[in-house]
Amino acid sequence: MSFEEAYNNYLLYASKRHKKQCFDTYTQNFRKHVLPYFKGISIHDFSMNDVVFWQDKIMEYNFSNNFNKNLYICFNSFLDYCVLCSYLPTNYLRVLGSFRKKFEPKEYNLYNYFDFKKFRKGLKNRIYRYFYDFLFFYGPRSGEAMALKFKDLHGKKLHIGSSINRRDQREIDTPKTPNSDRFLVLGPCMRFKILVLKCYYTKVYGVECSDYFIFGGKKPLSPTSIKRYKHNACIDMGVKEIKVHEFRHSYATRMINLGVPIHIVSKKLGHSSVSITLDIYFHNKKRDFSSLFPRFDFFDTYTQNFKKILSSIITHFV
Repeated sequence: MSFEEAYNNYLLYASKRHKKQCFDTYTQNFRKHVLPYFKGISIHDFSMNDVVFWQDKIMEYNFSNNFNKNLYICFNSFLDYCVLCSYLPTNYLRVLGSFRKKFEPKEYNLYNYFDFKKFRKGLKNRIYRYFYDFLFFYGPRSGEAMALKFKDLHGKKLHIGSSINRRDQREIDTPKTPNSDRFLVLGPCMRFKILVLKCYYTKVYGVECSDYFIFGGKKPLSPTSIKRYKHNACIDMGVKEIKVHEFRHSYATRMINLGVPIHIVSKKLGHSSVSITLDIYFHNKKRDFSSLFPRFDFFDTYTQNFKKILSSIITHFV
């Protein structure tokens, strides 16, 4: 049996055991960075020397630590399957170990409160404005926010139990990790904004439905639209543009700056371990905790705007 035939068999096995987005990423990486090195050889002739040769070639590309890790995971999973099916006596890659990590300072662009306040003024559409409010003040992954429905809100608690596959047809999937399935306690302002959106969809569609998406209505927001509104708002208001995921980083860094214990921050972010939170947020040489965010919480920042919000509701729905 050839190496490629063994891999095709593995695809049938793996497609039922991995999340679709992970599976698509793994297969894409494997076909581009693994398969070309072993085409034409028999899987039964595969040896430790082949693994060493492959790893040496990959290191020449100087990929990031994270990309090397993903390559290792997808190749390792395939070789585990080969051992399971008795194609190989052992997983040589597991014996050899993963790539050596290189020093790689993590650098993110962040918004402090004043940056964000200026940015949100450029968001003319209420749905997108509230979407970015949620990202900045609660720190979910964008796919988690996109997947939220009104039925996920239980009093003060919002259940993060799904995620949108941002590729292809925006399919609803399980969260990234088991720890990502969590509840967030919402403040009164965010709950009020969700009520505003529910009233708006009821007015537009003529029926109240708890199965509507909080941010989008009948359909979740499009990732391209999310980025386009962000880009336009940054240009209109003359503020630096950050990535959508960096709203999450802004939230996490603000929480750390406010003195929230790291294990609480990790739990709110849905990380699988505290070590992941520490690795991400304590190795950024550009991060300046002391000036990122003033000492007040989101409720205080929006109390002053409550009358404006209430007036807007009366104007649109009464």
